[in-house]
Amino acid sequence: MTAVRPALATEVRGARLSGVDVARAVALFGMVAAHVGGIAEQLDWSDPASWSAVVNGRSSTLFAVLAGVSVGLVSGRQHPPGPPAITRIRGRLAVRALVIVLIGIMLMGLGTSVYVILPTYGALFLLVLPALRWRRRTLLVAAGVCALVSAPAAIAIVPLYAGADMFGVQLGLVYPVITFLAFVLVGLAVARSVLEERGTQIALLASGALVAATAYVVGSVAAPVPVDAGDAFPGVPFVPEGATVGQGFAQVFLSPRDHSGSIVDVVGSAGVAVAVIALCTLLVDGRGRTVERIATPLSAVGSMPLTIYALHLVVIAALPALPQQAATWWWFVFGAVLFAMLWQRFLGRGPAERLVARIAASVVR
Repeated sequence: MTAVRPALATEVRGARLSGVDVARAVALFGMVAAHVGGIAEQLDWSDPASWSAVVNGRSSTLFAVLAGVSVGLVSGRQHPPGPPAITRIRGRLAVRALVIVLIGIMLMGLGTSVYVILPTYGALFLLVLPALRWRRRTLLVAAGVCALVSAPAAIAIVPLYAGADMFGVQLGLVYPVITFLAFVLVGLAVARSVLEERGTQIALLASGALVAATAYVVGSVAAPVPVDAGDAFPGVPFVPEGATVGQGFAQVFLSPRDHSGSIVDVVGSAGVAVAVIALCTLLVDGRGRTVERIATPLSAVGSMPLTIYALHLVVIAALPALPQQAATWWWFVFGAVLFAMLWQRFLGRGPAERLVARIAASVVR
């Protein structure tokens, strides 16, 4: 039996899944675009000028689903071990979670206008620990329950944030824990599949695309995004003034608006994330060294997501007058790729990832 390594790596039989790393890079660059790219506020498929808004919400969802994939890959893939190995894995993940929360709080202290996902990200690692040995069906049912209660739970906690400042609202409101727990559970279910097999990748790609398309079509018909939805707060359902009870119910549970927390938003964005992960693994893994070398710029970035995410916030804090435009995003992409490739070539694992792994390994042996 292959020993479980302490590093939170995407591994199968000792080799990294480069496609998963590429998907992480896609998620990272999508979030960077949302922060500095000057993208459109709302997505309207009839207006090509608004298509850049596709990264809103869906990038952070992809990031969260990939968190579940990572947890699943280091906890035994489709065959999670029993005690004592699973206890050791849970202990290391718990330590990692706490360190990530602390890093997230420090990044929030930079005072940027970016809503930092890391505190929620770390909390999700803790919440998913009891589910490490659940079957795929159980994981998907639990994710479905989270999708159902996502919007009501977000509405219920809003009063707790009355008068909260920018720092406070980032702790559980912008990225609601129940909503994002659904994404992590979906990612864990994906990792419990045989992700390196071509048939699994094709099935995940088709099912993810079908689920996403169905959800967004239903949402667009049943609860069109209101024209004043730009006033909505991320993570909280939005009901326009003057809406009827039926319209309000539809907006809460069926809105296709990103970051709405509705069933359509959760299911649709999770479907997109699964399709992206499947497509990346389908195109990269098992295709030979030439393809993997071509994908190296992206896989290098995706191999150190915590480092790249933290660095982009440091740059934003250091250069607050950065123009919000596509050119700015391209400079961030170029810088991230250059840094990741050079660091990986000469120093190996990303600095933040190495730090977190060492702390976890030293605490839980």
